[in-house]
Parts: sequence; C-alpha cells; structure tokens
Amino acid sequence: MSEWFVYMVRCSDDSLYTGIARDVTRRVNEHNNSNTLGAKYTRNRRPVELVYHESVESRSEASKREYALRKLGKAGKESLLRSS
Repeated sequence: MSEWFVYMVRCSDDSLYTGIARDVTRRVNEHNNSNTLGAKYTRNRRPVELVYHESVESRSEASKREYALRKLGKAGKESLLRSS
C-alpha cells in the first residue's frame, strides 16, 4: 500500500484549496508553477502556500477525507488549521 496525503493550500486571495497527492511538495510546486498540471482553481490565485497536510493509507481514504474537508466550508477549515 502506498501512502497518500490530503492537503490544503492557502491561495493569494486567502481562499483555501483542498486536494490529495502522493507527493505534497511536488503537488504544491505544480500549483505554483505549472499551467497544465496545477489545478485550474489555483492558476489565477498564485502563489499558494501549504498550510495543512495529513497522511492516509490509501487513495480511497484520501478522497473520502478530502470530501469531508471540502464540506466543512471556510470557517470549519480555518478552525481545523488553528487547532493543528
């Protein structure tokens, strides 16, 4: 089993983007520097800064956790960031 991560980046407009990746450092670099590999959402909100990540055991778990975090909304995400 390979390790997966759920991560959040803070965009230049102070919004939070949540995603999953095997290599968080590479993924954040893609968000900041690639027009083809970075998410469409983050392309116009650069630079982004990694503010949160957690490890999970599988892609399935990562996707489920990502979905749960996205449902929190901005206030819930900010609360999570303050408590971590």
